[in-house]
Amino acid sequence: MRPLDGIKVITLEHAIAAPFCTRQLADQGARVIKVERPGVGDFARSYDDRVRGMASHFVWTNRSKESLSLDVKHNEAQVILGQLLAEADVLVQNLAPGAADRLGLSYEKLRHEYPRLIVCDISGYGSSGPYRDKKAYDLLIQSEAGFLSITGTPEEPSKAGCSVADISAGMYAYSGILNALLLRGRTGTGSRVEVSMLESMTEWMSFPLYYAFEGAPAPTRSAASHATIYPYGPFATGDGRTVMLGVQNEREWAMFCTTVLERPEVATDSRFLSGASRSAHRAVLRALILEVFAGLDASAVIARLEAAQIANASVNDMQGVWNHPQLRARDRWVEIDSPVGRLPALLPPGTVEGVAPRMDGVPALGQHTDAILAELAYDAAAIALLRDRGVI
Repeated sequence: MRPLDGIKVITLEHAIAAPFCTRQLADQGARVIKVERPGVGDFARSYDDRVRGMASHFVWTNRSKESLSLDVKHNEAQVILGQLLAEADVLVQNLAPGAADRLGLSYEKLRHEYPRLIVCDISGYGSSGPYRDKKAYDLLIQSEAGFLSITGTPEEPSKAGCSVADISAGMYAYSGILNALLLRGRTGTGSRVEVSMLESMTEWMSFPLYYAFEGAPAPTRSAASHATIYPYGPFATGDGRTVMLGVQNEREWAMFCTTVLERPEVATDSRFLSGASRSAHRAVLRALILEVFAGLDASAVIARLEAAQIANASVNDMQGVWNHPQLRARDRWVEIDSPVGRLPALLPPGTVEGVAPRMDGVPALGQHTDAILAELAYDAAAIALLRDRGVI
């Protein structure tokens, strides 16, 4: 038995934030019916074709779902949506600003027709305020939330290499829906969960925000190094590789100097006596570290760091992660079905002991349309007529 077995989710979703949320629900056993535009579907299906012709983003965020092709703007589609919602526990949507209201899917309307329904609205900026109607994509939210101002090199800002604003919103939507399900178990009624990408990302920015409290200077862009702690970040070794390391406290600093650098006198250098002073003199300290590391290969540096109990990591590329020995040793990769054959998929983090997550396939566009309509008592002739009329 999975935690969300028996929970039915209807989702009008595209891109990443909402699909990532609903995939978490599906992982835990919820039945997720993904409503997609006939012939086109979720536009994330065409982001790229890197997974044997399928889009990498879509494969990642849409396993274990059923695809229902339905033109929600068609009058007859409204009847089908109503039938689905009458049996649903959760509705999730991240349509363009105002689109859900125009379709009659606002919480204010739905709460009276389906009092047990939980409605989760995901948007870029929220349902009120001057930015309500602005389009929002991951990069734009990273920018608005100040993420770009502290990420990159001193010369140029950088976005995160994955969709962190979408992911943050998706995870807050997921946890919000779980909270709403718990609340409904006590009250018997549904509720609305509203998630803004900007607010989700701003929550993640709280450390730099407080660091810049009351007009204080913000953390500087420091590439892969830490803005305020040093040594912390990437360092080149003599064999042309890079090792990532982090020294967090004075005990580790002393061990780093003695065991890793093999220069104990550096620990008591007046320029490096505290975390703040080491950060202030990072250029000098970096040169000293690189001088020592130039005579060592990466494995030797890592061996010294391990001996000193200093946190360290390899700088993996994507193939390094696919083949990561820790993930393989813990059997975190399984295979799932897809329209292009079996594909590897990572088991969800945070597994519950004794509970196997749902790991079903990635759906083709409209793959489950006929089966879902048959459940709603549409016979083959009625389904064919809906298809002829462009409803499905």
